[in-house]
Amino acid sequence: MAFEERYRLYVDESGDHVFKHLEKHSHRYLCLVGCWFRNPEYLVFHKRLEDFKCLHIPHHPDDPLILHREEIINRRSHFGRLCDPAKAEAFDRDLLKIIGEADFRIVAVVIDKKGMLARYGDTAAHPYHLAMGFMLQRYCGYLNHINRCGDVMAESRGGVENRLLKDSYERVFNQGAWMQRAPFFQHALTSREIKIKPKSANIAGLQLADLLGHPVRHAVLLDAGQVSTASASFASKLLPVIDSKFNRHLYTGRVSGYGKILFPK
Repeated sequence: MAFEERYRLYVDESGDHVFKHLEKHSHRYLCLVGCWFRNPEYLVFHKRLEDFKCLHIPHHPDDPLILHREEIINRRSHFGRLCDPAKAEAFDRDLLKIIGEADFRIVAVVIDKKGMLARYGDTAAHPYHLAMGFMLQRYCGYLNHINRCGDVMAESRGGVENRLLKDSYERVFNQGAWMQRAPFFQHALTSREIKIKPKSANIAGLQLADLLGHPVRHAVLLDAGQVSTASASFASKLLPVIDSKFNRHLYTGRVSGYGKILFPK
């Protein structure tokens, strides 16, 4: 299939996969967020994002600026200049505009580890395996419906997490998942392995997934009534901008179960 017709899914995580300290909200949930682009639209997004970085935070091209949510929020490193309210306002405004005008789809899979243990006990599946299965099922379902194909890329998280991502992806590719047999995934995916890149590679799609991870996790939990507090300032502006980008049923427009998945409910 021609380059122009291929897709790529960019995956990032919010939370962790271990079954510890589940009484704390910050440890209870694992979220995988995925954003997929068709290649031509991705090239446009990549260029606009690089132009945006050069405009708001001048830097040397040999030391590329990487958008990372925690560093932006805490005004660390290059983002210290955002302590100036006027610069921060302009930065947020232009970033939201680029995200809003980009052509991509979002899937957020939230695994409630405490809920899994309560329902399944020792037979509970690994959170990564579940989340990756749900994610690829939606991505491949879309690709198969439009008769296209694509691959998947994630950010390197370290030896253990990278191995879990690879194992989870390969398990789905080779064995299928959730009532879908392996050919369903193999027909849509162009690679037997997930691509993993370091943060320093300056991948626009992975930076977008990082920015979306925490806000979309909160949105899924808010919809399910598992949190009641409003989102933080930037997230409250971001969520309306990306609302139309969540994957949805192609005929009914339903988002729950397609673009926002919580397991178990």
